[in-house]
Amino acid sequence: MKIKIKFLLKYVLAVVFLFAGLNHFRVSDFYVSIIPTYLPFPRFLVYLSGFLEIVLGVALLVPKYRRMAAWGLIALLVAVFPANIHMATNPGLFPTYSPTTLWVRLPLQALFIIWAFWYTRSDTSKPILRARPAL
Repeated sequence: MKIKIKFLLKYVLAVVFLFAGLNHFRVSDFYVSIIPTYLPFPRFLVYLSGFLEIVLGVALLVPKYRRMAAWGLIALLVAVFPANIHMATNPGLFPTYSPTTLWVRLPLQALFIIWAFWYTRSDTSKPILRARPAL
């Protein structure tokens, strides 16, 4: 049962990133607006992150590339985290969203990282933490 859920959620995660990546091209001006000003070439960064989200989301579904794609998604989520912090700490720049919504997005990033991490291990891997046998 656990493997079926993991299998299904892999497709959900891939679709989330595929559509998120496509959105970077559809509404690029919005994404440019959330790039912190200290980062150069914001439009390029938006297109690059969108492209990577699409490629890594699709690669997650290819068994040969699944682990690499999952690690890539984790790296990407960490790399775009400053944009989420920028939004949360500058709510006046984003009046369409409530400050609460902007802050709630931050822990959601951690959830996506954990979700992607699930696919860095094979389905037959032993648990990361296991109890030591009693002496």
